[in-house]
Amino acid sequence: MSLTIPDIVELLGSRATTWYGQEAVSQLDHALQCAHLAEQAHESPETVVAALLHDLGHMLSPQQELVADQDAMPAKDDLHQFVALPFLRSLFPDAVLEPIKLHVDAKRYLCAVDAGYWGDLSPASKHSLELQGGRYDEVQVRAFEDLTYYAEAVRLRRYDDLAKIPGQPTPPLAHYAALMKEVANAAT
Repeated sequence: MSLTIPDIVELLGSRATTWYGQEAVSQLDHALQCAHLAEQAHESPETVVAALLHDLGHMLSPQQELVADQDAMPAKDDLHQFVALPFLRSLFPDAVLEPIKLHVDAKRYLCAVDAGYWGDLSPASKHSLELQGGRYDEVQVRAFEDLTYYAEAVRLRRYDDLAKIPGQPTPPLAHYAALMKEVANAAT
């Protein structure tokens, strides 16, 4: 089943109002902050939309329904970077989908190539990194750098890491809904 833009807005406006794991912001605040950071960095509209939707898989995951204690650290990775892709594939181009798919790998990559990156991660991000396979080795680093959208995924990852500030002002979801429509229309 494909999602429409109104479906995405509804999902973000309802299921994303819960806390973002162990972070001090809601999933919606995190998504809006991430998109806003990408927009402020003059990213392409596709990368801004990817930043907005990068964690949509958390809201679509069947595991999300089963988590009774939102404050508990998860015991296994929910593979959220893949969950949303089938729902978005008919709506958005690869320039949106690939950075979403690669944003977890980008964290693993950054831990391997940036000596200070691990130290800057939140405790929740450190925990999820271990569930996601830990830092890349040299072979994995080279293979990641060969991917078409790896640079966008790395930038998205940086926005993701910074988008956890309680009360941070951002444009409203309606602003990004219009951008999603623009990107979706350009893809058709």
